[in-house]
Amino acid sequence: MCFSATASFITAGVTGTIGILTLSRAKDLRQLPLAATPMLFALHQGVEGLLWLNLPQSPEGPISTGLTYLFLFFAQTFWPVYVPITVALIESNERRRKLMFACVALGLCVGALFFWSLVTRHHSAFIMHGHIAYVPEDMYSDSIALAYLAATCLPFVMSSQRTVSALGAIIVAGSVIAYVLYWEAFVSVWCFFAAGASVVLLWHFEWSRKKNLRVAGT
Repeated sequence: MCFSATASFITAGVTGTIGILTLSRAKDLRQLPLAATPMLFALHQGVEGLLWLNLPQSPEGPISTGLTYLFLFFAQTFWPVYVPITVALIESNERRRKLMFACVALGLCVGALFFWSLVTRHHSAFIMHGHIAYVPEDMYSDSIALAYLAATCLPFVMSSQRTVSALGAIIVAGSVIAYVLYWEAFVSVWCFFAAGASVVLLWHFEWSRKKNLRVAGT
């Protein structure tokens, strides 16, 4: 997260708890990947919390380096592939699902590009103005950034389920705020906004559970 180790671990604890609740409300195998998203965000935030603790003592040490690469793998390679798949799996509208799988293909391209960068270039992290910034940043061209956001945000926005599309709107708003106010630490701040927004998933699964109970009752 973008403020401190304490804030990262609190965010991890809250999203992890939400993840347990969402998983308990998922009644279909196709829902499980989306329901597990808060748990994965909790793991992601926990990694950055550990990085906060290690950077001041050993910024270029093996632990800090390993945590940096693990965080960036989640942020840049995992999420643009995983997110559109999870949303497409629960989409009932055929046309929208096809568009979501187009986002999967886009996410695979973006994720592959960043993965190639991870294995071929040196990456590091440092604390700057109360945030963690990751370098190198020179791959973050406008076109790549837009492709990344399209893969991770558009599937939510396109969803025919209102709670899921509301989550997409929140993540898009968080992306704009992170870019405008915290561009030097965009990766860190954007992941924080996305983790915080995952609380909406609990609302989604609770609403779906109650809807299924009403249908069963009739």
